[in-house]
Amino acid sequence: MPLALDDPAAPHSASGETVRTHDLSDVAPPARPARRWFPKRVVATPPAYDHPHGRRIIERVEAQGIEVERLTSARLTGVRGENDRQTYARAKSTLAIVVSPPSRRKLQPIAPSADWRFDLAEGCPAHCQYCYLAGSLSGPPVTRVYADLDDILDNLTEYAGRGTVTSRRVARRDEGTTFEASCYTDPLALEHLTGSWRRAVEHFGAWDASVQLRWTTKFGDVDSFVGLPHQGRTRVRFSVNCLPVTTRMEGGTSPLPERLAALRKLALDGYPVGLTIAPIMTVDDWREAYGELLDAVAAAVDGVPELDLTAELITHRFTPGSKEVLLGWYPRTRLEMDEESRSRKHGKFGAVKYVYPADVMAELRGWFEHEIAARLPQCRILYWT
Repeated sequence: MPLALDDPAAPHSASGETVRTHDLSDVAPPARPARRWFPKRVVATPPAYDHPHGRRIIERVEAQGIEVERLTSARLTGVRGENDRQTYARAKSTLAIVVSPPSRRKLQPIAPSADWRFDLAEGCPAHCQYCYLAGSLSGPPVTRVYADLDDILDNLTEYAGRGTVTSRRVARRDEGTTFEASCYTDPLALEHLTGSWRRAVEHFGAWDASVQLRWTTKFGDVDSFVGLPHQGRTRVRFSVNCLPVTTRMEGGTSPLPERLAALRKLALDGYPVGLTIAPIMTVDDWREAYGELLDAVAAAVDGVPELDLTAELITHRFTPGSKEVLLGWYPRTRLEMDEESRSRKHGKFGAVKYVYPADVMAELRGWFEHEIAARLPQCRILYWT
């Protein structure tokens, strides 16, 4: 079901209107349990039971009082409703425990982020109105988690040392061969149900090679990662944005102060950490809003010894297909998707996307590069797109 325009976690007045606040001076989150997603329906396909990790996921889910429905075939049914709105609601509240498609074993490069992309899940339970998965994944937005984790991790070995994004670039060679594990999902939204990314962190920690696991999240539930033998081979990035975006367009995610507190917690535990500032938007007073974000990050990492902090800067863009899907999911959104005010670009396979015009992009890039250097001098910018 499309969410109301405002994140229900945002503060509201007695009249029910969202209270607009830009005060990020206190980055400490309220003392409350981390936000977690619990699906209304969980199903498992027959092949999932053939894998030890599939059975572990089922046990974790059932231990939290959620019944797991065992399907008789690998085909997922009962998701589509009478209309798009009902289908969206059903799909977003469904978790499917499945085996990854064989095609996923042939890894693909994921420039400019990492050498290789591999997947432990597909789909995300959050409700971001600009969701980049819209139009990228086919069918209703069901979250699928992969039972064949051990096979997926074992398959990575042959790709070590073979990448072209970080392995062969002088500016990023210190990262080693990088493996991105959050292209199609948010790891922390699912970790309490699967345990998959904890096992991936341990796998990379025990992998005596120049490699790095990378994933990004909009959640703050990181306690299970503190104290793991990660050996500095996992970089956790937190997807952050200015408050006009996080409070209005990122439903179902952890509030920004909780994400920043989680970033600090992992940095203090020796993890390389990062910021994924995305999607950067030209909201009203964007310089002030993003300046407050950078100041809040600076406060969150203040005093962290041997801090290893990076930033990935990604501007807002959309395709005709994603626009159609997003307007179906969130018909009341105020997300700006005006083709006339954008530049039209073509991908290498002819796909059309709409980005900010060159002058706007140059202004945004110049501002972010200058302000990050001034407010977060210890932060290294990996790329701008």
